Amino acid sequence: MSRGPGSARALVPGRPCSAGHATEGRTLRRFRAAAADGGPTVLDGRVTAFDERSALPYELPDYATITPEHYEPAILAGMAAQRAQVEAIAADPAPPTVENTLEALERSGGALGRALVAFENQLAADATPFLEDVEERLAPQLAAHRDAVLMHRALHARLEALERAEGTSLAPDAAWLLRRRLVDARRAGVALDDDAQAVLRELNARLTTLEAQFGRRLLAGANAASVLVTDESELDGLPEDAKDGARAAAQSRGRDGWLLEMQLPTHQNVVAALTDRDLRERVQRASESRGADGSEHDTRAVLLEIVRLRARRARLLGYPHHAAYVAEDSTAQTADAVAAMLARLTPPAVANARAEAAELEAALRADAGPDATLRASDWAFYAERVRKERYALDDALLRPYLELERVLHDGVFAAAHRLFGLSFAERDDLRGYHPDVRVFEVFDAPEPGEPDQGLGLFLADLYTRESKRGGAWMNTLVDQNHLLGQRPVVVNNLNIVKPPAGRPALLAWDEVITLFHEFGHALHGLLSDVRYPSQSGTEVPRDFVEYPSQVNEMWAWDPSVLESFAVHHATGEPMPREWVETLRASRQYGEGFATTEYLAAALLDQAWHRLAPEDVPASVDDVVGFEERALEQAGVAYAPVPPRYRTTYYNHVFGSGYSAAYYAYIWSEVLDADTVRWYEENGGLTRRNGETFRRSLLAKGGSQDPLASFRDLRGRDADIAPLLERRGLGA
Repeated sequence: MSRGPGSARALVPGRPCSAGHATEGRTLRRFRAAAADGGPTVLDGRVTAFDERSALPYELPDYATITPEHYEPAILAGMAAQRAQVEAIAADPAPPTVENTLEALERSGGALGRALVAFENQLAADATPFLEDVEERLAPQLAAHRDAVLMHRALHARLEALERAEGTSLAPDAAWLLRRRLVDARRAGVALDDDAQAVLRELNARLTTLEAQFGRRLLAGANAASVLVTDESELDGLPEDAKDGARAAAQSRGRDGWLLEMQLPTHQNVVAALTDRDLRERVQRASESRGADGSEHDTRAVLLEIVRLRARRARLLGYPHHAAYVAEDSTAQTADAVAAMLARLTPPAVANARAEAAELEAALRADAGPDATLRASDWAFYAERVRKERYALDDALLRPYLELERVLHDGVFAAAHRLFGLSFAERDDLRGYHPDVRVFEVFDAPEPGEPDQGLGLFLADLYTRESKRGGAWMNTLVDQNHLLGQRPVVVNNLNIVKPPAGRPALLAWDEVITLFHEFGHALHGLLSDVRYPSQSGTEVPRDFVEYPSQVNEMWAWDPSVLESFAVHHATGEPMPREWVETLRASRQYGEGFATTEYLAAALLDQAWHRLAPEDVPASVDDVVGFEERALEQAGVAYAPVPPRYRTTYYNHVFGSGYSAAYYAYIWSEVLDADTVRWYEENGGLTRRNGETFRRSLLAKGGSQDPLASFRDLRGRDADIAPLLERRGLGA
C-alpha cells in the first residue's frame, strides 16, 4: 500500500500532501491561489521566474527554463507580495463582500503558489542537496507567513463581519469557503493573546524545520540502507528483470554487483522472491533499522522533538493532544471516534494474521526443520509459496503479463475512458521536471457522441531513482477553478524499478494496484468542477482524500479491464482465463497480514500523538521501548507482522501531512467499500455510473461537506459492513 503518502508539502504552510498523497493538502490553498498578481514581483531588483502565469498549455510550469536557483527568490518575493495583498484586503474601507474579501483572498498569492507547487513537487521527486538546503532555509519563513495570514486579526474580523452580513444569503460553495476560513483561523490561533501567538509562531517555525530535516535524513538513510549483493547466487529466485534493475541501480551509484534499494514501507518486495533466508533477513534488518542506527541519518532526536512540539502546540490551542487537534478538522471529528474504529478492527485482524502465520510456519519448517520460527523476513516468501500451492499462481508467473505500458494504456486509461469518456495523448513537445516524466494531454467528451475537449494535463513519473523519496503520491501543479479560468495539471509519482534500456518494465500485482490507486487521486484533480481554487479536487479532509483513489483500485480487478491489460509482453498472448479467475479468487488471501501491518502503523501514529508534552520520551534510547509498549497495549504486537512503518522511518507522520491521520486509509475505505458495492448493484463499469460518481462526488472537490457528497451519491451514510466483508473481519 505504497500510496499517498506524504511529501515535501510538509514545508508548505498548512498544505501537506498525500494524495499523497496526496496528493493532497488543504489549508494553504484557503489563503492563496495560482492567480496572476497584477504585475511582476521584484526582489533585489530582479523579476522572479514565477511572476506570470505560464504560457505553456494548461499553464504547465516551464521546466525547460526553471532552474533550482529560481525557487528561493521567487518564494521570498511571493510571500512579500501576498502579505501586501492581504494587508490591502484587511484595510479595505468598503463593507466586506464575497468579491472584495473571499475572492480577493483566493486571488492573492499567485506568484507564491506557482513557485511553491513547482518547488515542492521537484523536491519530492528529484531532490538535490541544494534544493534540500533551500527547503530548510525556507521552512520557518513559510510557517511565519502562514501564521501572519491566518492570525491576522483585522482580516479575521472582516471575515466575521461578512458572515454576519451575508452568511445566510451566500451561494453554498462561498458559504462553505467562508466557514472553512473562519475555522482555519481559529485553529491557527487567531483568538490567542499576543504572548501566546508569539509562542505559537516559534513552535510552528521550529516544527516546519524539523519536518524538513526528518524527510531529508530519511531519504539519505534509505539510500545508505540499500543492500549491496556481490554474489549473484544469493539472488536465486529474483526475476531476471528485477535482477537487471538491481544491477543498473548499483551501476548508477558506481558500485559493482546488485543493489537492492529500499522502498518506504517496512516490507520490501524482493523478500517475496529471494530463496536465500540470510539475505532476506539482511534486507529486513536494513529496512527496520533505518533512522535508528546512530549515524548522521538517525531520525530519533528529530522525531522526539516533533512529537513534543506538536503536543505543546495542541495544549496552547486548547486541545488535550495533537490527535484531538487533527481529528477535529476531519470527517472523524474526534480522536475517540478514531480510536473506537481501530479498536474494533484490531482483534479480528490479528487473529487472521496468526491463522495465516500458522500455515506459513508449517511451510517454513518443511524447509528449515521442525524448530524453525517464522520471522518477518520469511512472511512474504512463504506467503507467495502457499499462495502458489493453493491457487497455482504467484508474482513470478504474473509479471510477464503485467507490462507497465499495457497496464497504463489498456488498464488505467481504458477504465477512465469507459467510465468518464476521457482519452489521453502523449505530448512529447512538453517537458517535465525530470527526463523520466511523461506528459499526457487529457481530453473529455462530456456526453457520449460529443467532440472531445481539452481537460488538462497528466504527468506520469513512474520510476524510482536515488533523488526521489519512497512511496507513491499525487501532486497538483495547477488547480482547476472557474474563478481564474484554470484547468488542472496533476502528477502521479511511483517508484517502479527502471529496467535497462530496451527492456520492458514488468510489474508485481501490488504495483498494478498502486498505479490504479494513484490515478484515482489524479482523477479527483482532473475531474474537479468548482469555482474556487482552494476547493479544487483533492482539497478535502485527510480521512476523505483516500476514498476516491481506493475506489479506483476496483477496476484493476474488473474482469473486462484485467483481461485487456494482462497480456504477455513478448508473445502477446492474454493471461490464461483460469489465471484471471484464480487471481480474483485469491484477492482476500493475506488480508490478515495486510490489515494488521496497517493497523499497527495507524495505532502507533495515534500513540505518539496522544502524548502530553511532559510524557514524550526524553532520550532517543527510549523510542524503541515506547513503540513496543504502544503496540503491546493496542493488542497488535506480533513479531512476524511488524508495523507498516516503524517510528524512525514513518515519513507520513513525521515528514509529511499524515500526523495523527494515518488512520485515514481505513476510514476512507469504509466509504470506498460501500461505493464499490454501489457500482456492483448498478451494473459496474458503465458510463452512466461513471458520470454519476463524477458529478456527485469527484466534481465537487471541497466545495461542500465531503460527507454530503457521499450522501449525494449513496443516498445515505456509509455502511461499514462491506469493508468488514472485504477484509475478512466480519466475525
